[in-house]
Amino acid sequence: MSGTSLDRVLLPTATGAESVATLRTMLHGHRLHAVVAIVVLVVGTAVGLLTAPLLGHIVDLVVDRKGAAALTLPLVLLVVVAVARGAAAAVGSTLVARLGETVLAALREQFIERALRLPLDRVEAAGSGDLVSRVTSDVSMIGKSVRQALPEFSRSALTILLTFVGLAVLDWRFLIAALLASPVQVISVRWYMRRAAPVYGEHRVATGALQHQLLDSVGGVRTVRAFRLDDTHTDLLEQRSAAARDLGLRGIHIVTGFFSRLNLGEFIGLAAMLATGFVLVDNGSVSIGTATAAALYFHSLFNPINATLYLLDDAQSAGASFARLVGVSNLPAERAESEARALADGSVEVSGLSHAYGSGAPVLHEVDLRVRSGERVALVGASGAGKTTLAKLIAGVHSPTGGSIALGGVDTAELGPAGVRRAVALISQEVHVFAGTLADDLRLARPDADDERLRAALDRVGALEWAEALPEGLATVVGEGGHRLTVTQAQHLALARLVLADPPIAILDEATADAGSAGARVLEEAAARALEGRTGLLVAHRLPQAAAADRVVVLDQGRVVETGTHEELVAAGGRYAVLWAAWSASRQEPGEQVPRPAPDPDEAVSPVV
Repeated sequence: MSGTSLDRVLLPTATGAESVATLRTMLHGHRLHAVVAIVVLVVGTAVGLLTAPLLGHIVDLVVDRKGAAALTLPLVLLVVVAVARGAAAAVGSTLVARLGETVLAALREQFIERALRLPLDRVEAAGSGDLVSRVTSDVSMIGKSVRQALPEFSRSALTILLTFVGLAVLDWRFLIAALLASPVQVISVRWYMRRAAPVYGEHRVATGALQHQLLDSVGGVRTVRAFRLDDTHTDLLEQRSAAARDLGLRGIHIVTGFFSRLNLGEFIGLAAMLATGFVLVDNGSVSIGTATAAALYFHSLFNPINATLYLLDDAQSAGASFARLVGVSNLPAERAESEARALADGSVEVSGLSHAYGSGAPVLHEVDLRVRSGERVALVGASGAGKTTLAKLIAGVHSPTGGSIALGGVDTAELGPAGVRRAVALISQEVHVFAGTLADDLRLARPDADDERLRAALDRVGALEWAEALPEGLATVVGEGGHRLTVTQAQHLALARLVLADPPIAILDEATADAGSAGARVLEEAAARALEGRTGLLVAHRLPQAAAADRVVVLDQGRVVETGTHEELVAAGGRYAVLWAAWSASRQEPGEQVPRPAPDPDEAVSPVV
């Protein structure tokens, strides 16, 4: 893993040896497929090489004035060779492409499996653009190479190899003449490889940085406009676009220089081939037809050699992309649990919990919190108090920098990531509606649930009425390209998933914040029903949520400063009472007086968000 000037710690990129080892492992179960593909391509290429000797034979027949009848058989054979070569090439290319697609599919699946289990703080450290660029542009680059470059490269490489064999069969001196072009080609390839590999690797990183900036600018457009950061983000986009563009132009310049050197090699080889043919025909060593066949052989090498070397360009890009995917795919898998640890209950115990993001200042300081099984606790505090951080630590989204968390009497270190996910469900205000039917979306939480169980979950959170009113009920396609759900409906969907998953502990992180006042009240009732029978932690955006909880925990600057019931804290006249008074005042009609406790003059009160 390496840092960048953008202060990001990128996700790992595999070394060449690691990439080769991964490719070898993926091909291990497809050896027969690979052998059949190679055999078909070899046969097709060998048949195609009969074209030059046949044309040379026709030249000899014409020189010897054998007559038109003598040309019939060679011409028929030329047609047969062309058809056979085309058929074999089509079948062979299909087999190679299918093999490549199979390997790519396996790599994609392994990549997605690892990516979905990456800790959120690891993704945030790299920047979302790094991960997005790998799963989009890198996969596209490899896919393009598999479908186009790999079959063409296989055919071209075999054509070059077998053509050299054909030249040696005609006369070994023709082979020597053809090889005179090799030093120029080898030097050109080495020149290209030294320069191209770093440029393509840097270009992939620059593309990831550009996508990261695009996601930040577009996703945070409201904040950008609110703080008048348009010019700043525009400058950043221009800088990162320019960096990606300049690296792309450097790559094009390298490719242009590469092909100019290859043209020199072709000139040297063809001149040597024609001179050799002239000498051998002049001294009677070969016929004119044989010299013609040799010249045609060498000329026929132009396209395969150029294609093979040109495909090195795609190979460099695909190799860089492959290494980036393998780097993530080879990340250590989640620790396998030696045995499933059963939770004694749904309690949560946090002891001496501290956390800081990266090298920043601590967000939580020695937090102690105990939540009884089945208790409903609201986390309250001003913006930046640490509520969401505490919730995410308990849910296992982040790993604490200090202290411990126990769920149901079992330390999360013993449970492991998978055990924590089974024990805790986290619902935030950002709910994703997956593309597919409503039923399939719900079954993400419980794949074996039948329609009756889905309806029961929807009914429990008060969503069954609108769900059945959809054009096709549970079979209605929602998400991208489908029926658009409202914010309230999307949150209903998330709460129904919670009921289906049935974890002992649930955390609602401002899950009603985007629904508006009316929608928030509906969702608060739905959330209360979804939390029945389980421990609930609520990051309270609306203080009425806190008022309805069994207990309220007030945080300020990463510390627990108050805890108690709503009534106890209001009566105490402390920080929560000030927040409650400010909230109540904002909901009163103009001119209506609301009693407010006197705030501590040393404390600044911020609005709850």
